[in-house]
Amino acid sequence: MTTRPGRVIRFTLVGLRTHLLYMSRSVTTVLFTIATPVLYSLIAIYLSHAATHPARVIQASVAAGLMGIWSSVLFQSGTAFQRQRRLGVLELIVGAPTPILLALFPITLATAVIGAYAMATTVFCAVVFFGASITPFLSPLFLAAVLVCIVTLGFVGVLMACSFIMLRNAYALVNTLEHPIWMLSGMMVPLSALPGWLHPLSWLLPSMWGTQAVRDSVVGGPVAVPITIALGTGATYLALAVFTVKRVERRALALATLTLA
Repeated sequence: MTTRPGRVIRFTLVGLRTHLLYMSRSVTTVLFTIATPVLYSLIAIYLSHAATHPARVIQASVAAGLMGIWSSVLFQSGTAFQRQRRLGVLELIVGAPTPILLALFPITLATAVIGAYAMATTVFCAVVFFGASITPFLSPLFLAAVLVCIVTLGFVGVLMACSFIMLRNAYALVNTLEHPIWMLSGMMVPLSALPGWLHPLSWLLPSMWGTQAVRDSVVGGPVAVPITIALGTGATYLALAVFTVKRVERRALALATLTLA
């Protein structure tokens, strides 16, 4: 398959639509994506006594929405190859003329978009049930920051999916990554509450910069710098995914382990 930009964009959009429809048919996925962030936002509002402080309600809702996006990317992208293997199409994907990375990216991007349901749900609850202003959520800066979060976390999902293709216990591994990334990204707990030696790890995560951009967009802080850094670190993860998928693909084909459960 040619990799001309126009065809790549069309392929990505068609794949995104296909996988969005596929995942939207899963009642479990939709309920988990919507219900869990709402519960997290309610807990955060209760613990921070934010019910009477509109600004805190907005921050708690945004944090819970970001947590929902990451959870969706982690569980759906991290196990993307396992699902394709279970459906019996992984060998067809690897053997097709389309580069495997290009076939995988729409899947991981769709998981991040599904995670955006979480942001929409928590925003809805903040506005309807706690009287938060809808204005910050309609600003172009907020929408741009959320879009950057979705795209960069999609890049992270590509790397995870490529790395986990040879692991039979990928489901167990993704469970251990959810809460540490929440903490290191400062989604619910500020980075200042973490030990100083953990801060450099946070700087390596596009989710941390994306979280900062989204939070700054609703409180009036500078957004351009964290968005730029988030895109830069996300591109680094994508480059690592390109390197990883080539090595993993050769090894899987050499060992004939693609269809092993």
